[in-house]
Amino acid sequence: MNFKPLGLRLLVERVEEATKTATGIIIPDSAKEKPLTAKVVAVGNEIDTAIINVNDEVVFAKYGGTEINLEGKEYLVLNVDDVLGVLK
Repeated sequence: MNFKPLGLRLLVERVEEATKTATGIIIPDSAKEKPLTAKVVAVGNEIDTAIINVNDEVVFAKYGGTEINLEGKEYLVLNVDDVLGVLK
């Protein structure tokens, strides 16, 4: 894939949520919300890589980002202001 986000943007791939609860109840697709965590695939040239790097898992705002389709996969382009934190 050849996509480089510009400026203060990130290219991320959503992390799928579990389809079962801890007690074994299966959650139907219609009841699921889109996950608010994602794996960073690429970072823009103005982002401080001491804070966010490729392969980090980030939590982002519910209505943040723009969905795009690259090579048949769904990605999200996020502005760094939409990132709430990095999961360690």
